[in-house]
Amino acid sequence: MKKISIYCFILISLGFIGCTSKTHEKTIEDFDIREMSLQVDTLYSRMTQAERVAQLYGIRPKEIMEDGKLSLEKCKEKIPDGIGHICQYACALDMEPNELRDFVRDLQNYLIHETPSGIPAIFHEEAITGLAAKGATVYPQQLGIACTWNPELATVKTEQTAEVMRSVGATLALSPMVDLIRTAHWPRIEESYGEDGYLSAAMGVAFVEGLQKKGLKNGVAACTKHFLGYGGGSSLSWKEIYEEVLLPHEAMIRQAGCKVLMTSYGRFRSEQAVSSDTLLNKILRGYLGFDGVVVSDYGAVGYASQKGNPDILKQRAVEALTAGNDIELPSNNCYKYLPELIGDSLVNEKYFEIAVKRALMLKARLGLLSTDRKLYATGNLDLDCPEYRKTSYDLACQSIVLLKNNNVLPLSGKYRKIALVGPNANTYWCMLGDYTYQSMQAFWWGGKIDPDSPKIVSVYDAFKHKANGRFTVDYERGCDWSAKNETSIIREGDPRTERLNMMLMESSDSTNWQAAINVASESDVIIAALGENPTLCGEARQRKGICLPGDQEQFLKELIATGKPVVLVMFGGRPQVIDEVEAGCSAILQAWYPGEEGGNAVVDILLGNVNPSGKLCVSYPKTEDKELYCYNNGEFQERIAYPFGFGLSYTSFEYSDIKVPSTAQTTDDLIEVSCKVKNTGKCAGTEVVQLYLSPTSSEFLKPIQLKGFARVNLNPGESKIISFKVSLQQMAYYANNGWTIAGGQYTFKIGASSFDIRLESSCQLTGENVRMERRNTLFSISEIE
Repeated sequence: MKKISIYCFILISLGFIGCTSKTHEKTIEDFDIREMSLQVDTLYSRMTQAERVAQLYGIRPKEIMEDGKLSLEKCKEKIPDGIGHICQYACALDMEPNELRDFVRDLQNYLIHETPSGIPAIFHEEAITGLAAKGATVYPQQLGIACTWNPELATVKTEQTAEVMRSVGATLALSPMVDLIRTAHWPRIEESYGEDGYLSAAMGVAFVEGLQKKGLKNGVAACTKHFLGYGGGSSLSWKEIYEEVLLPHEAMIRQAGCKVLMTSYGRFRSEQAVSSDTLLNKILRGYLGFDGVVVSDYGAVGYASQKGNPDILKQRAVEALTAGNDIELPSNNCYKYLPELIGDSLVNEKYFEIAVKRALMLKARLGLLSTDRKLYATGNLDLDCPEYRKTSYDLACQSIVLLKNNNVLPLSGKYRKIALVGPNANTYWCMLGDYTYQSMQAFWWGGKIDPDSPKIVSVYDAFKHKANGRFTVDYERGCDWSAKNETSIIREGDPRTERLNMMLMESSDSTNWQAAINVASESDVIIAALGENPTLCGEARQRKGICLPGDQEQFLKELIATGKPVVLVMFGGRPQVIDEVEAGCSAILQAWYPGEEGGNAVVDILLGNVNPSGKLCVSYPKTEDKELYCYNNGEFQERIAYPFGFGLSYTSFEYSDIKVPSTAQTTDDLIEVSCKVKNTGKCAGTEVVQLYLSPTSSEFLKPIQLKGFARVNLNPGESKIISFKVSLQQMAYYANNGWTIAGGQYTFKIGASSFDIRLESSCQLTGENVRMERRNTLFSISEIE
């Protein structure tokens, strides 16, 4: 019996699954779209100009609140004609779930019953680690999610996120972020799925599929961001942009049905992204055929002119709306001038009408304009039920990457006395990435955090719970996270950065360096929990370097000098350079920001209750060099400490019996590649089998490219056959405004990482080159037998 893992989710051209039912579903969808379009046209025709404009921007909840409660008087003053969006409403409010839902209920009732056209608002929120709301489950940060290489479980996560969001009235997630990041110095790397376009696309599609699984009318709309190249890709060649940087957005839009896209603060070539005709018309609505809504990043329409004069703001409004940026978030800093600009013939009214109808169409798709609309759940709400926590735990376990192990892990019975030291040993902060509720509250709003809503498990908490008399754990913090002035605020992007002061993470534990060294000296093994917290990585937070922050490296050197085996557990939102201390560590775990169950996941891996299976979604640098890097450029190992796709296990795996056809035609649909993988160790484990393509005789493709992967669970001595069906469209290259499948020799490589290639075999493509406008199949299919 075969288990099939489908990473393409929707195969447009190859027709592998469900053709008849898909056609039927498409017919129903087309009928619904026509009906909704008629409804939108009718609604638009009876709206006043003020009502129409109000649909093109948002408002923050605190602007219509007084003494912590919704104020109907302020609603009548601020939003008398309705409103398009209520922006980041959950992370900005210190409200329990029922209270948050009731806030939504009361505001929607006002909009429906006391504004002229009675149009509900879209309540949107951040959701990369689950809904950013008090009491909601905190899943691992996206960089860690990508290290699971498990789209199926990532889909479960966003299915659960959609349930939670709908229950408290949210219908749009400003997530996921799928920028490709080629340097760990970029402060928002933690929000990404890493450096590879294929893996990022697979995880992005999984995110959308889960969030929108019940359909937009009952699910939550996803938003792909940032368009395009915000993480450093806008200056690359057109070839690399189309083949890699655009791929995650393309997959989410064309294959997963993503209907919302966010532009960035940055520039694309010579244009501001938010008003780029090249991006929004030629690429997005032209090449990709996007028919959804474009929203600006917060403050991006008036970017660099928040303090500017009205003439500049008007110009920004004209440029953005004309280019196709439909909605200005989070407020009407620039779009409030649209009636005047239309009246003075400075904006063609057709662009305005298109934008308003797109905004209304999204509301129609979300069911907000239906008579049977469900705007929130009733009854008592639980946003962190056991099922959600279990998913968070499973993702955390699978996201943690074992980078080194000199037979010290898993901790055996001989380690009776454990020293647990470091600033991340007894804190919840190292579990939480940026855009969690907790980080948003602390950094953007200066709020206080309750680590029990939801319960966030520290490493020390987990060790104490799991000891059961088998060992003792002596804890000392030892050193602080960082030195003063190590991190600064980047005064750009979100306008709020202009008035922010750097938040400080605090600990109630004493910081006694020598006491920690003494405890370590008297132990059997040392667990050093080091790395970052949300002060040190995230939007608008810039570190001076990417080594272990503050005095942590020196602290680690003194721990190593005790002569006791040291297990380094690194937390944070990026790879951190550890070249000077790596040799002295007996084992190294990269835990990222693992979410509310992170402590349990880390300790279960240390104790051997869970076998690590995470694989790196980024190349791990050896130095603090700021030059961009990516494995598919054929990076030299001298620059990289641990390669893309790398991750160790407590067992071992043997690869054999690769099968690749010796020849194929350029007009064929697919090539099947297979191999056998065997667990040759003594415990059960999971291997992530990675398929790479190298163009032996082609100068048009990168030296090595990921083209498929599969997670394989194996008991000791067990073997399974993994087959990959690779579309020839995946082997095409972009040039001259189109794609070409070229004849030549191609080598398929199967390995445990991009450097650790275990098997390879070549296929000769023969026949005439095949030219196409765009690719319709972007992912391979894996089968495990």
